[in-house]
Amino acid sequence: MDYSKIMEELKQASLFDLYRLSAAITHQLEDPKRINEIKMHLRNGQIISYFDYTENREVKAKVIRLKRTRLLVETVGDKGRWDIPFYWINLDRVDTGFGTSSARKGMEKSQLKVGDMVGFQDKQNNDVYGEVIRLNPKTATIVTNTNAKWRVGYGLLYLVIDGEQEYPKLIEGELLDLE
Repeated sequence: MDYSKIMEELKQASLFDLYRLSAAITHQLEDPKRINEIKMHLRNGQIISYFDYTENREVKAKVIRLKRTRLLVETVGDKGRWDIPFYWINLDRVDTGFGTSSARKGMEKSQLKVGDMVGFQDKQNNDVYGEVIRLNPKTATIVTNTNAKWRVGYGLLYLVIDGEQEYPKLIEGELLDLE
């Protein structure tokens, strides 16, 4: 499913249209037959991935306990325990990225996830690089390697390769020894 196309279509919809669509989707998400289909594929101790909408990214977790409409999981990284609905689980390993449009400058919230490395220019046109730590409604919170925090509008951000931040002294592939 091409989420980018769907998002473009949804921008044309009225708020009432979105509400009606939301109601229809909720009915599908809470359908006991669909929930049972997912439950049949899960076992305690199984490693799964689920989509965390607050961070806009997939999270790996271990199934702790299956309940009637939800399940208890323990995240692989920080061992946090979460009670999540079954429909958050990505059993089919669907690509959750929205992709980027080269014709558009900047980014949209849907294109970022917590943990992404991004760059932007400050008011003095200096390049600043950091990691996304929070996705706010209109801005992303970025922390730099000097622990400075910035709130930056999505339209001003661009993705960077880790190498751009870690090795700023690279010139045409050569590492300069400035010591």
